[in-house]
Amino acid sequence: MHVYVNGTICPAHEASVSVLDHGFLYGIGLFETMRVYDRKLFLWDDHFARLSSGLLALQIQPIWSKAELADAILQTIDANGLRDAYVRLSVTAGPEGVGLVTGGYERPSLFVFAKPVAPLAVPPQPKRLQTLALARQTAEGHQRFKSHNYLNNALARQELGARTDTEGLFLTHDGFLAEGIVSNLFWVKNGHLFTPSLDTGILDGVTRRHVLRLAEQLAIPTTEGRYRLEELLAADEVFTTNSVQEIVPVAEVDGQLVASTYGKYTRELHLAYRQSVATGM
Repeated sequence: MHVYVNGTICPAHEASVSVLDHGFLYGIGLFETMRVYDRKLFLWDDHFARLSSGLLALQIQPIWSKAELADAILQTIDANGLRDAYVRLSVTAGPEGVGLVTGGYERPSLFVFAKPVAPLAVPPQPKRLQTLALARQTAEGHQRFKSHNYLNNALARQELGARTDTEGLFLTHDGFLAEGIVSNLFWVKNGHLFTPSLDTGILDGVTRRHVLRLAEQLAIPTTEGRYRLEELLAADEVFTTNSVQEIVPVAEVDGQLVASTYGKYTRELHLAYRQSVATGM
């Protein structure tokens, strides 16, 4: 694998991060995980907007334009001989030394990783959801950032173990549905689409936003709110979303079978999603 490090493409084993980088020392950094289809960055406007908002909140001065970041991604996938890829773009606070800073960060570092992805099955392979004992921690600030502070997710993955057919489901400390370890959550009941609201402390997922837009286009009524596990267990359809796996139907929740796996609404949204990939919109 070749990676992009601050303007240079190099083999991954030759890449390095300064031990004084606050991304390394304190987890001060942001990342975006995205899909590239046929050398086209999917939902790039949304990813860039979320990244820019996060950098502003963390007072990390962006030194790359939107076009320069897109070019860095394309350079990386080209260096790895890919046209379809999983891409991770990371921005760290940069080498500021030991000790927290009182001002902003003006020397951030940029890293881009790309790796191949297996073709997605049609219909998608369903997964299981398993409620985690570990609660979703509160957001790092006024919102949840897609940050390098990933300990809550890492501990959840350790709790779940190596079950590739299962996604861990976070609840909030007060027992409301939150999100998966690497996904956002949706379900359908009586033709109505539901998803936990951002005030539960979940990530404002780019794919989540896109699915909400698709639901509006398809005239599927949608509500965001605070819901208990019992409401999910009574759902007609359940699915999760993320940028790499797109829309993933759920076959069972905590061992209880979902009434309809890849049902009418999940299928409609999935087909609309695939169409948006084909058109780049």
